[in-house]
Amino acid sequence: MSSDIDVSSGGAVQNGGAPSGEGPARTSDRGAATRGALLAAARDVFCESGFAQAAVTDIVAKAGASVGSLYHHFNGKADLYLTLFDEFQIRQQERTRKAINALREAGETDPMRQFIAGAGAYLDGCLDERDVARLFISGDGPPGFDRVNRQRLNKWARRNAALFHTADGGVDEALVTVLTGAMAGAVSEIALLDDEQAARRLADEIMAIVGTIRNPGRELR
Repeated sequence: MSSDIDVSSGGAVQNGGAPSGEGPARTSDRGAATRGALLAAARDVFCESGFAQAAVTDIVAKAGASVGSLYHHFNGKADLYLTLFDEFQIRQQERTRKAINALREAGETDPMRQFIAGAGAYLDGCLDERDVARLFISGDGPPGFDRVNRQRLNKWARRNAALFHTADGGVDEALVTVLTGAMAGAVSEIALLDDEQAARRLADEIMAIVGTIRNPGRELR
């Protein structure tokens, strides 16, 4: 697991890998299945109860596992939460990458249209996984997680906004700042809406507005 929140490794399995010295493949497969079941159970319990109220005993009961097996694979409740967050972000990055690459392969060279494709795919991911998207912006996470979440979202938005290069090879910082702020607000509003259809309409409307954004200083030159 990778995160800006420090969680001691404690011998936990990272990113689905087996500990060094693992036995036969059958044992490794069984461990991977247990790890997956624990993550799925943690996702359900966190989404139902929130991080603070979630109990390790509830997670292992739902996973059909033991407390000992949880601590074999993870360092505890915070480690489970952060692993779910990291895996969600990996899926989001893949959605964004595929959307932008598909547009490029179709011959689209306009940076704003590429950005819209990537940002739209990210919002679609938030809509498709509204339970976890809402969980991660709810403010109910491990200490320091709000900062990590903001940093990760800003990093994603700025990376996509880096499609907008200046004549000297730099990045249009003013445009990047506006787009980053717009997307951060969009993710929060969309994830928090209870009505899925309303959320999808709002996402479409936001992306339509974002698509009109230009840097007037550049267009005047």
